[in-house]
Amino acid sequence: MALAVFFFGGFSEADAQSSSGARYEGVATCAGSTCHGRAEGNGEIVRQDEIATWQEPSSASGSHSRAYAVLASPRGKQIAASLGLGAATSAPACLGCHATYVPETKRGPRFLTADGVGCETCHGPSSNWLAVHYAAPATHASNVAAGLTPLKNPQVRAKICLDCHYGSADGNQFVTHSMMAAGHPRVTFELDLFSALQQHHDEDGDYVARKGRTDSVRLWAVGQAEAVRRSTDLFSREAYGTEGVFPEYYFYDCHSCHRNISDGPKRKLTFETNPGRPIPFGLAPYNDENIIMLSAAARTFAPGRAVAFDAASKNFHRAMGQGRSQAVAAAKKLRSESAALSSALAQRGYSGGDAFAVVRVIANTATAPRFTDYAGSAQAVMAVDTMLNAMVRDGTITVGAAAGIRANINRAYAAVRSPETYRPAAFRASLGQAARSIGALR
Repeated sequence: MALAVFFFGGFSEADAQSSSGARYEGVATCAGSTCHGRAEGNGEIVRQDEIATWQEPSSASGSHSRAYAVLASPRGKQIAASLGLGAATSAPACLGCHATYVPETKRGPRFLTADGVGCETCHGPSSNWLAVHYAAPATHASNVAAGLTPLKNPQVRAKICLDCHYGSADGNQFVTHSMMAAGHPRVTFELDLFSALQQHHDEDGDYVARKGRTDSVRLWAVGQAEAVRRSTDLFSREAYGTEGVFPEYYFYDCHSCHRNISDGPKRKLTFETNPGRPIPFGLAPYNDENIIMLSAAARTFAPGRAVAFDAASKNFHRAMGQGRSQAVAAAKKLRSESAALSSALAQRGYSGGDAFAVVRVIANTATAPRFTDYAGSAQAVMAVDTMLNAMVRDGTITVGAAAGIRANINRAYAAVRSPETYRPAAFRASLGQAARSIGALR
């Protein structure tokens, strides 16, 4: 199955169906000194140094521009060689996420695959809006009508990010267990954090007037819902959810299997019972890091849907011990609940106290016992950090107050710095202390 996934399409189904549509003109078309290519961010409307931020070699903000070059690194070559892909720099299985990978018929004369994940991967093919998006009487709405991707919509933004940062069914955007066995890093996702790391604009008064103010709590919550929706959608597809006679282990918690094994006479269990997973003893658990977070978001912001979501979540885990057909049916139900939550969370209004409420729910007695595995715990500390930053940005707490509890956040991060050193009890204690410190600021 793995090789079939690597090569079955080449390009996304959407691209194949819109061959007569807009072209991808390439990063160079955005890089003029009067556009987004200034060395210093001093433009009147936008910074105009966005290309420099995208190319930054020493920070996460430049990771998209470095994505193609990674394929030629020793690690990239090793992974491709192990999988028999040939050169990683020309393998569709790699280019689907490490570049703006589109058919040649949709490439403008200045388009370069070697640019990596370029502007148009996120903002959409530019041929229809490039020449008009900056001139009066253009508005954000008119640019979107011309084909600019409306990334201010959290569901749209999550879809774009998840295509690579979780996987898609459009082709060449799915990290299999075989890829990870060959050396590909584990994939994780948190929409608000990833957005902050890649932000190349100032959210000043002009930006707010044109697009509205970004709400980090909304981004986080919708991102969790869309991640669960994407995960269960892919799992329910036969071409993605299975690998021969085995399930596709990409969907499962890596560290439930990849632990020290001892066959001595005195066993030492290396896992804890998880109240959110009614699965048989010894069964590999589905990676539910986003499910745990979405449960917290539902209880905080959509309590009317929380009971149904939690029931669907437990039933999904339970079905893992019953069979593939039962698990697929349960996955589809959970996907439906996640989609409903995504819409509810995207449309909801948010207030200054919401971030405090999220932190309290994540750390409370209903959620904390579910932090028995590394992936879910790492997701939790990212969420608490996101909420703290949102409080500062919204003026709910001061920079100084946040700095005063940064040590507690750092201790929680330290507890999930490495799966080899992860200890559930120590993590829960660290997270609880950080949450209590944040709660005391309210």
